[in-house]
Amino acid sequence: MHQFLVTGAAGKTGGATADLLLARGHRVRAMVRREDERSRALAAAGAEVVQADFLDLDGVTAALRGVSGAYFCYPIREGLLEATVNVAQAATENGVRSVVDMSQISARREARSNAARQHWLAERVLERTGLLTTHLRPTFFAEWLTTWWELRDGEGLLRLPFGDGRHAPIAAADQAHVIAAILADPEPHDGAAYPLHGPVELDHHDIARIMAATLGIPVRYEPISVEEFTTAMTTRGLPAHLVQHLGYVAVDYRDGVFAGTNDVVEKVGGRTPQSVEQFVLAQKDTFTTDGPNFVP
Repeated sequence: MHQFLVTGAAGKTGGATADLLLARGHRVRAMVRREDERSRALAAAGAEVVQADFLDLDGVTAALRGVSGAYFCYPIREGLLEATVNVAQAATENGVRSVVDMSQISARREARSNAARQHWLAERVLERTGLLTTHLRPTFFAEWLTTWWELRDGEGLLRLPFGDGRHAPIAAADQAHVIAAILADPEPHDGAAYPLHGPVELDHHDIARIMAATLGIPVRYEPISVEEFTTAMTTRGLPAHLVQHLGYVAVDYRDGVFAGTNDVVEKVGGRTPQSVEQFVLAQKDTFTTDGPNFVP
């Protein structure tokens, strides 16, 4: 039985990872930014919940004390590089053995998204430590469908700037199986950068047809321009760093950066990843209202 730090523990991959580790008999320290119903649920499940901010070196150091491995998951907001340095330094001071880093499939030196390039730099920082380090580079989460979903007069709409680009949506729960497996046995994965994909590559017209058949209502994908997408996000008050990232991610998506499939979830996580049909069916109640960031 090991003790692991799960950061972003109130989020989708973090929460699923914490639950899975606890179910497998490990001790979990769950790092959250604030106390809320999600953190209370983690505590009730048996996790040790700590409040800390990635940009607070002392707080991160305390959170990493006594753990053998950590899942590092930083949100799409400013401060990633400082947070990475804090985690690297604190983990080294505390004798942490391994880190699983949630990066992005668009992370590369030439990325035009500031967030994507910073993830590439963050990967390089972690690789310069003595930590056993594994980077995860997922394509778009299946949860994206609930975030940008619009329900209008009984019809579902996905208004997104992705043209005819393709990807294989991957659910957070499937990623958690990969994260938990690597934390438990990090050595075989040291230095690896794993793209994470779902089982079937689709375009958004395909996704809309699958959603329609699963939900029993008409669903339509309506391609829009990148400019309309970013303007709508700015109007809704989304942070400039996120808007800049998602605008360039849309271009990357059209250029095929998010495409592909592989068997990492099966081979590393020991699980068959969910299809779009399975994900939508499991989340069916979520699609009775608009997603939080749909583009009006």
